[in-house]
Formats: sequence, C-alpha cells, structure tokens
Amino acid sequence: MNNKTFIFDLDGVIVDTAKYHFLAWQRLASQLGIDFTPEHNEQLKGVSRVRSLDIILELGNIHATQEDKNKWLIQKNTEYLSYIDKLDESEILPGVSSVLNYLKEYQQNIVLGSASKNARPILEKTGIIHYFDAIVDGNDVANAKPDPEVFLQGAKKMNASPTNCIVFEDSVAGIQAANIAEMTSIGIGEKEVLHEAKFIFPNFTFIDTTFLDNLLKK
Repeated sequence: MNNKTFIFDLDGVIVDTAKYHFLAWQRLASQLGIDFTPEHNEQLKGVSRVRSLDIILELGNIHATQEDKNKWLIQKNTEYLSYIDKLDESEILPGVSSVLNYLKEYQQNIVLGSASKNARPILEKTGIIHYFDAIVDGNDVANAKPDPEVFLQGAKKMNASPTNCIVFEDSVAGIQAANIAEMTSIGIGEKEVLHEAKFIFPNFTFIDTTFLDNLLKK
C-alpha cells in the first residue's frame, strides 16, 4: 500500500461542534435583532470567524465599527468556549474512530486542517489528539477556505505532494479548497450540497475498509 496523507476538517467532520458554533452565532444575532436560521448557517461552514460575523451583519443590514465587531467576536467565542469546555469522546461523530484506527494501523499520515482556532483543545478533550501527526488550524493560516492554504500547509508538514493527499470536508468552501489544491476531496454530508467532491458519503459509517484499501492502492 502507498503512503498517503489524510487531512481532516474538524467541525462537522470529526466532532459535532458545528451545532455549538450555530447556537453561539444565533444568540449573538438575536441580540442584534437578526433572525439567523440553520439555512443561513450553511454560509458559515468553513469560513473564518471574522468573515462569519460580516455575513451575519450583512443579513441584518447592520453597519458596525471595528470596535463593535471586536466586542461581538469575543462575545461569540466566549459563548462557544462555554459549550466546548464540556466536550468529551461522545462528541466524536459515528464512524470517525474506525477510520482513524484503520489509517493509523496502516501507518498513513493523519493531519488536521481546520479554520477553527480551538482545534487543539477540542482534540484533547475528545481524546483523539494522539492520532494526528500534524495540526494546521485557524492560528496558522491567513486565508480562509476556499483558499487552499490550510491544506497545502498540512501537506507541507508531511512533505507530501498535494496529489497524494485526501481531504475529508463537510463544507462547499472546504471541498473547493481541496479541489484547488489538486487533492482528492471526500465530502461528508449531502450530495446536493457537496456535489463538487470526488466522493461523497452521508457520514463516516458509510466508509468501509474496501473503499479505504482502494484509496491506498492508487
């Protein structure tokens, strides 16, 4: 089998923390008089915190000073951290541990590539940080997806060619970033949303060892 580099997004892919981002943003939006729905939240997937706030403010047609924006960003993050402070291994999404165990057994490179600035504490609290050979998160990159910077940095840390990398993503921006980087993109979610991905699965329980074997043989 060939040695590959598998790059995982975090929120909505490995752990179910996407819901906590939504709740924190929704609470802030409500305070600003903005009706923020799950449909609106789709626009925030894979997007930086700063850009997410701008999207929400645009929804409410609100013009704010940088001082106000900074205050709201801190408020949202404090709210979000209050949720993830209670995380444990139960937040790992179904099937993820099996895939991580398989890749570790076959000595494949495992990398985190996430816009989250809280990636490390989340991986620690859920007890899976030891699986990862490298972590690239929102503290390490300047450009948000669909810019491929986060994935290219992950490949560089492993001295891997982008064409030898496989990316697991749940957002349109993340799939686009993987495709731009010329990596193999695997969408985790709905086909209608992630149709640009090379492969799509509803969740990790649908990814079997036969599929993974075939990836390693290519």
